[in-house]
Amino acid sequence: MTTPVHPKTSARLEVRISPEIKALVQKAADLEGRTLTDFAIASVQAAAYRVIEQHQTLKLSIEDSEAFVDAILNPPKPNDALKAAALRYKRIMSV
Repeated sequence: MTTPVHPKTSARLEVRISPEIKALVQKAADLEGRTLTDFAIASVQAAAYRVIEQHQTLKLSIEDSEAFVDAILNPPKPNDALKAAALRYKRIMSV
């Protein structure tokens, strides 16, 4: 007989911090009228979104942007290495 699995509605995250940092975070939470838990969750979530966005966003200089657009609009003709790679790919994929 199997035991039914009940999905958890929340997950637990534990951290150990110094008393000084806890007091600092508690003060910030108090200033915003939030519980320490609510403040910590919102802060961690905001930081996570910020880090993910920084790593998933490509930022180009004006010169790089112009070179990218130029390469898209005016692609170079395929060289011998690219033509050979395309032939190898077609041979492999047709098997």
